[in-house]
Amino acid sequence: MANPQQSNELIFFVNGRKVIEKCADPEELLLNYLRKGLCLTGTKYGCGIGGCGACTVMISTYNPDTKKIRHYPANSCLLPLCLLYGAAVTTVEGVGSTKTKLHPIQERLAKCHGSQCGFCTPGMVMSMYSLLRNNPEPTMDQITACLDGNLCRCTGYRPIIDSFSAFSPESCPLAGSGKCCMDKDGEEKEGEKKEGKEKEAEEKEGKDEHSCSREGNRMCSGLCKPERFHPIDPTQDYIFPPELMRLAEESKGKTLVFNGERTTWISPVSLQELVNLKANYPNAPLVVGNTSVGLDMKLLCVYHPVLLHPTRIPDLHVTEVGDSGILIGAAIHLAQLRDFLLTITPELPVEKSKIYCVLLKQLRTLAGEQVRNLASLGGHIVSRGSTWDLNPVLAAGNALLNLVSIDGSRQIPLNDEFLARLPQADLSPREVIVSVFIPFSKEDEFVSAFRQAERRKNALSVTNSSMRVLFQPGTGVIEDMAILYGGIGPTTVSARNTCQKLIGSNWDEEMLNEACRLILEEIILSPSAPGAKVEYRRTLLVSFFFRFYLQVLQGLKNMNPSKYPDLPKKYASALGEFREKPPQGMQIYQDVDPRQPPQDPVGRPIMHQSGIKHTTGEADYVDDMPPVEGQLYMAVVTSTCAHAKILSIDVSEALEEPGVVAVVTAADIPGENGDGKEEVFASEEVICIGHIICGVVAESYECAKQARRKVKIEYQELEPILTIEEAVKHKSFLTEEKKIERGNVAESFKNVDNVIEGKIHVGGQEHFYLETDSVFVVPRKEDKEMDVYTSTQFGSRVQQTVASTLNVQANRIMTHTKRVGGAFGGKSTKPSFFAAAAAVAAHKTGRPVRFIMERDDDMLIPGGRHPLRGQYKVGFMNDGKIKAVDLLFYVNGGCTPDESELVIDYVVLKSCNAYDIPNFRSRGWACKTNLPSNTAFRGFGFPQTALAAETWVAAVADQLGMPHDQVRWMNMYKGVSETPYKEEVDATNLVACWKECLEKSDYYNRRKEAEEFNKQNYWKKKGIEIIPMLFSVGFNTTYYHQAAALVHIYLDGSVLVSHGGVEIGQGIYTKMLQVASHELKIPLSYIHPYETTSVTIPNGMITAGSISTEVNGKAVQNACQILRKRLEPIMKKNPQGKWEDWIKKAYEESINLSASGYFKGYVTNMDWKTGEGHAFPYYVFGTACSEVEIDCLTGDHKNIRTDIVMDACFSINPAVDIGQIEGGFMQGLGLYTMEEIYFSPEGQQYTLGPDTYKIPAVCDVPEQFRIYLLPNSRNPIAIYSSKGVGEAGVFQACSVFFAIRDAVAAARKERGLHRVFTLDSPLSIERIRMACVDHFTEMIPKDQPGTYKPWAIEVD
Repeated sequence: MANPQQSNELIFFVNGRKVIEKCADPEELLLNYLRKGLCLTGTKYGCGIGGCGACTVMISTYNPDTKKIRHYPANSCLLPLCLLYGAAVTTVEGVGSTKTKLHPIQERLAKCHGSQCGFCTPGMVMSMYSLLRNNPEPTMDQITACLDGNLCRCTGYRPIIDSFSAFSPESCPLAGSGKCCMDKDGEEKEGEKKEGKEKEAEEKEGKDEHSCSREGNRMCSGLCKPERFHPIDPTQDYIFPPELMRLAEESKGKTLVFNGERTTWISPVSLQELVNLKANYPNAPLVVGNTSVGLDMKLLCVYHPVLLHPTRIPDLHVTEVGDSGILIGAAIHLAQLRDFLLTITPELPVEKSKIYCVLLKQLRTLAGEQVRNLASLGGHIVSRGSTWDLNPVLAAGNALLNLVSIDGSRQIPLNDEFLARLPQADLSPREVIVSVFIPFSKEDEFVSAFRQAERRKNALSVTNSSMRVLFQPGTGVIEDMAILYGGIGPTTVSARNTCQKLIGSNWDEEMLNEACRLILEEIILSPSAPGAKVEYRRTLLVSFFFRFYLQVLQGLKNMNPSKYPDLPKKYASALGEFREKPPQGMQIYQDVDPRQPPQDPVGRPIMHQSGIKHTTGEADYVDDMPPVEGQLYMAVVTSTCAHAKILSIDVSEALEEPGVVAVVTAADIPGENGDGKEEVFASEEVICIGHIICGVVAESYECAKQARRKVKIEYQELEPILTIEEAVKHKSFLTEEKKIERGNVAESFKNVDNVIEGKIHVGGQEHFYLETDSVFVVPRKEDKEMDVYTSTQFGSRVQQTVASTLNVQANRIMTHTKRVGGAFGGKSTKPSFFAAAAAVAAHKTGRPVRFIMERDDDMLIPGGRHPLRGQYKVGFMNDGKIKAVDLLFYVNGGCTPDESELVIDYVVLKSCNAYDIPNFRSRGWACKTNLPSNTAFRGFGFPQTALAAETWVAAVADQLGMPHDQVRWMNMYKGVSETPYKEEVDATNLVACWKECLEKSDYYNRRKEAEEFNKQNYWKKKGIEIIPMLFSVGFNTTYYHQAAALVHIYLDGSVLVSHGGVEIGQGIYTKMLQVASHELKIPLSYIHPYETTSVTIPNGMITAGSISTEVNGKAVQNACQILRKRLEPIMKKNPQGKWEDWIKKAYEESINLSASGYFKGYVTNMDWKTGEGHAFPYYVFGTACSEVEIDCLTGDHKNIRTDIVMDACFSINPAVDIGQIEGGFMQGLGLYTMEEIYFSPEGQQYTLGPDTYKIPAVCDVPEQFRIYLLPNSRNPIAIYSSKGVGEAGVFQACSVFFAIRDAVAAARKERGLHRVFTLDSPLSIERIRMACVDHFTEMIPKDQPGTYKPWAIEVD
């Protein structure tokens, strides 16, 4: 098309500095401009679709009509650059920095341990900062709401909420300091100091000059001192630039045009101008916040030559209260709509504001705060997504749309026909929505709305609904009615026929039953419907109506108490819906020995070494590295077939694209294509959807992405194997059988009172680390040397794979990892192949290559946690004692071995959890399928297999009608015993954790309270469970535990520490500095960590298995002790000297001030032929107790309280260890209750981003979250008697799973159902609801498997 006029200059401010862009491209997004154009890399790329909050910035705008400034958070990954004309952008760098001054938000977040990997932290800071700019004294509800759109995979959110709560007047200023009344448990002594022989024995416990101790029982509560923080200084904030105010006034009547290479952006200033533009460009979409159009452009590759930006038109921003309703401009943002409704609703009569209250209810959970501030009401309406929450309410409330076009104006109803896009009820291409009229409710009218999503906030509804009924005045006779549902089909649907048939009916149970029947007849959901959960969604159709029926009954009763009876007690509990409370935490740990020198940091809750840099955005990750001259970008082409031969690869069209430099395939590899088990590039055959075939290398990432669509691949499809069932049928396995056995299992089954058998399925899990896989390869000019910067847990494997791929010696490949933005096992094996692919591209082009995966590729290609299918047979006595267990496990390993053999090893070895079973057999296989290879994941098989263990223990208790905790206690390890693989285990601390947790959680009293609650509530049920844990740390092979370190002391006394551990958020760098400080007896300020690199530490072992801190700590300890020993003669000669004096003197005496340290590793072994071995270095014990409440009508649940007692022994850093426990718990909560991966029958993964895959958010944190580290515990083999707890917390969330199961069991018992039942994982809203069988679940249509093609298959 011809450009309407010459481009305007784009003028805006970033962090107080003016930016003028003479050639602004409408297709460029703010995130890319900030990171690549302005080198402001604190703003992170996390998902690219506005779903994670990592890219949050604050936008400030000035309205020349109202003379008001608006500050709001926004997802920079959604914001077109052209939208920013006249705006001021504040990024995390503009909030505060180490070079200028920290903002109190940054200081508190860092010092309260609110960051781990740190990748999400800038987004958290910006969300809170935006809130404080608008409201300096927010409520706790506002604080938690401002984080609705921010995800964190590391911390578990509790420390973030604690950090920010200090800004709320509702929060105790001493919270978290140990001085708050909520923390009183931590102030009390747990007991008196041991006396006599017991004390003497403790004092003799191997305490030399390098040991640490915690004498006595002095306990600490809280991990930071909030009373020490600086107050907010308003002068630190940027003022809104006066120049932008003048610009806004001057440009009020000026049309803005920005011409890009392919697209033109036009911003009109009047409604008439907009109408004329729509007449000329009828297919041009209107862009207000870009939350819908932008996603279509990105995800569906939709192209628009012209984009119209109408936000400068006053007519579209009207908010008026009229005589019969309110008028809302179409360009009003959803957050503005919320604020307007909050203002007017209290001022209106109750009967008039019913629909507005319902809208507010839906707005509270719709999206995150960033999207609510971008998305407009008009955009929400016109995009008409089936799961959009406001449209059914507006349709039920008889809203009207005011339209205008070149032909004039008209008004149409926003009804079901409009939402279904029926031509007679729709807009014409030339029309635009100007405003929305929402009428007042009537006195005899009732309106409600419902939604159920996989996560309570910032998640699209699985199903939503709005219902309205109007009664004949003063009666209960229906005069008019509307019932609409979303999430049932491609559009919002109406039960119009049902409503017509019910008019004239009385509002009673007869009407209820008839309505349910009619709804199910009218609203048809295909068994193959996208989104799965078909029977569940059918159930919600009538469950929602039942809740509406009761709400209306209650409303009628309130209007006329004498005419209508009270609700039946049985029904009352169906009325309320869950609303989360801001979580509160408690952290109890043992203090250090009071005699420990103050400067000795070991055992103290030291702040994360990079904590401040995380909060200021100064912590660099791979893609934050500045551009290198000549660098290229790579995007990969992946298979679209699950199993096929590659017949041809045509790259000709891709190479013709401007900016494309090369396409690399397997033919370009000069060395080995992979490791013999997995290829870097597929050569002849693809074995899963997502298999990398080639890489397009271009001058920009956008060019590479566009060109990869031009690569044409011809396949010959082969039959795929996708599920465990298919793999077992075809004997498709990656491993041999793994087996352990203890006692005589077969014989013991003959001598028991009862035998039960069952199955358990545990679904997979995505790692969803916030930093996607990233690699930057920079070839050097000589000797085939190459620097590889990568986000990996296993740098030496990257080095080896790149070297073999390029056919060079490993000494030419230098790997570098400063920090990783989350990993959880997902960056163990696959980064070596990604690095090799980029290295091939760099080798071919001779230029640096940057390969940063987009979120959808990163969720598809690397795989995740192994889905598991378990079968059990258990023999037990009538008193609950289990005598025999026979287990059989299969895991879905995917298409290559990866880490599947190690995973099935651990599944089998750890399958008894904490139970001492005299006759025990466990067998397992890893299945080979045509899915992306599953890999290491935090817990490494234990979360799956231990869930299975708790399932068969629960089945025994159910069969006998005994309390679950009684059966667990009866069968737990106690004292010194032996595992099924003949390794000794001393379970003294397991028993201590169990008893401590029973006491701390007040388990028995709360169980009685839950049982009483359940008697009083039919539709809500509470459950509480306590679960023990025996977790084995480390690997079953000795060499996996080796570690090396290198410590340098410089002439000024400063120390540089390098080691083989990778900082992935678990605080290993922090703990290594603590070790070095303790051993060298110098302050932490003297010591600096060096990046993890093959240059200083050769052959570094993988950072995994909860063991890396202690083995690398031993290597650092060894190096420091060598150095200290060398310095001893100097120190003895000058005992009063300073550290700097000793170092200078040592240098003058030619004493080597550099030392390498080494730890050979813990000796472990496992002989699978005999099924015996010393498989693990030691065990971590723990117990968790959780209480939940479930909604039997919808399957929703609320996490009320969790208490965890963990045997961390002497914690090197309690803040880090408690953070790991909390973060692991929340990750486990996702595994066990909400995270679901869906595959099509062809093997295509559906869940590829935060829009379709839900990890826990702030709203999922238990309302009371309490962590206790078991005091007076020792681990003689680990450094400073510590234990690794990085993975153990994941399984603790199993207590939530079984608390939900307990609640479901209460519901089932009340409904007269059999007490023995099995629930699979994840225990999602669907599974909870359908397990609470009732007449609603019974009345829905059922589909026979095999009679239809499902949308998704179960691969476990």
